[in-house]
Amino acid sequence: MKSFKYLLVIIFSLFFINTNLVLAQTTSPAIDLQKQSEAFNKTAGFASSDLGTIISLIIRAVLGLLGIIFLVLIIMAGFKWMTAGGNEQQVKSAQDTMKTAVIGLVIVLAAYSITYFIFNKIPFDMAAPTNITTSG
Repeated sequence: MKSFKYLLVIIFSLFFINTNLVLAQTTSPAIDLQKQSEAFNKTAGFASSDLGTIISLIIRAVLGLLGIIFLVLIIMAGFKWMTAGGNEQQVKSAQDTMKTAVIGLVIVLAAYSITYFIFNKIPFDMAAPTNITTSG
């Protein structure tokens, strides 16, 4: 059990710790931090890092994850159905799992279409001030 924990720590340290972010010799911390932030945003896909874009990317990632969960549920239910061997209770359970997975997929697709509509029709440029003209 201890060797498994050590293996997890080693895997975590190899894949999730980025040594490029540790810089000891910075000339101007504020400028370097800004450059690092812009580089990270560009690498992560947040080229225009306004609030609407970031929220849209997060929602798309979550909906994509839900699509993967749907696929796993369908595969598991299909495997359960194919290995039921004539057992009606297992077949019914597999069918119920497939039905609920499809209902979940419909909900996810509806959520995706709603967020797609909202984020394409509503401007989310929070940084730009509104153009208010006063006559005077």
